[in-house]
Amino acid sequence: MEPILIKGIQLLLSLSILIVLHELGHFIPAKVFKTRVEKFFLFFDVKFALIKKKFGDTVYGIGWLPLGGYVKISGMIDESMDTEQMQQEPQPWEFRSKPAWQRLIIMLGGVTVNLILGFLIYTMILFVWGKNTLPNSALPMGMGVTSLAKEVGFQKGDQIINVDGKALDVALDINKMLLIRSVEKVEVQHPNGRRETLEIPEDFGSRMFSSGQMNVLFPRFPAKIDSVLTDKNAYAAGFRPGDKIVGADDTVIEDWVELRDYNNDRANQMIQYVVARNQDRDTLNLVLDVEGKMGVIPATGIKINQIELSLAESIQEGFSYGYWTLFDYVAQFKYVFTKKGASQLGGFGAIGSLFPDQWDWRAFWASTAFISIILAFMNLLPIPALDGGHVMFLLYEMVSGRKPNDKFMEYAQMTGFFLLLALVIYANGNDLFRFLSN
Repeated sequence: MEPILIKGIQLLLSLSILIVLHELGHFIPAKVFKTRVEKFFLFFDVKFALIKKKFGDTVYGIGWLPLGGYVKISGMIDESMDTEQMQQEPQPWEFRSKPAWQRLIIMLGGVTVNLILGFLIYTMILFVWGKNTLPNSALPMGMGVTSLAKEVGFQKGDQIINVDGKALDVALDINKMLLIRSVEKVEVQHPNGRRETLEIPEDFGSRMFSSGQMNVLFPRFPAKIDSVLTDKNAYAAGFRPGDKIVGADDTVIEDWVELRDYNNDRANQMIQYVVARNQDRDTLNLVLDVEGKMGVIPATGIKINQIELSLAESIQEGFSYGYWTLFDYVAQFKYVFTKKGASQLGGFGAIGSLFPDQWDWRAFWASTAFISIILAFMNLLPIPALDGGHVMFLLYEMVSGRKPNDKFMEYAQMTGFFLLLALVIYANGNDLFRFLSN
């Protein structure tokens, strides 16, 4: 099966699960408060539905447009813009007839379900598959550094001892923490064995983002070949699995990134490589392709450790991971309002890229949990047509004691709808542009 099809199936399944459960978060409290729900749909049924069936007062169905889903609650101004119903006398089963606190619970139900679901999925992943760790011992060559990392004192080969006094389970999390968690101090051990505590500037995360150096520290590993693509130049030149490249022309090569950077600047050029093979050294000549590639796949030698957790430990770790996932996403949301951040917005293509090329249940559930938490946050934004927009107006009503009038709500809902439509078009346009550019 083609990778793009595998990604598409995973995306569709994930969104279906999340949409149905999100809408259940609205549906259940609505039923508890004896509020009539006219429709419960997975995907939008513009003009027609693929499947629909009425049970009681509610029509359940599956639409054909996979851009979300909805529950239509009687007496509520929503994306259906059913203004005719709102012109009738309020009925006791309608949303508008319920106390503000009940309406607030109904509107917060979907977001609450998404948050709890994300935490529970992370807990399940940790209990079933264990916790992944990548300690310093798994990175014997330490970290590589970019120019920005060097500015604050990081050195090639550093090992991360702790960040603000706390050791990291996964050493590579250092980049995420430097970018969005306002790190103040990082203790490192330099290659000469000396330990040093580095002071991190307050604006370092912003500098990472603006410079495009999102991973200022990266794992170092030898320039050793895992496999050779038989239809590329490297195979014809004599490169074989297990070869370790230690030189290129007159340049000493210590790790894979140095080799990659050297090659990137020399597309279509003949390079003389020094290769260590079975205690011997050999010289091989190779013409790089138009992208500066050799046609080999690296052997990283990096092994992720797995730790089994009890149910109690999984619950604790799962909720902690869910909390920090939400925290990190909220913290980085500010970058959306920059020119660079806006250009990186993505739609369904970007979401689909979260899933692996091959079916992997752990990766599937991890991506689903992440999307669930994102949906919770995004739905709570105070934009009319989102749950957060309804919550904003309900809080205003509860504080002021006055409902916004129906005409204002209709205009607000319409404005929010077209704003969201524009964002969807823009984000998916970015996906299309990136696809065509590549």
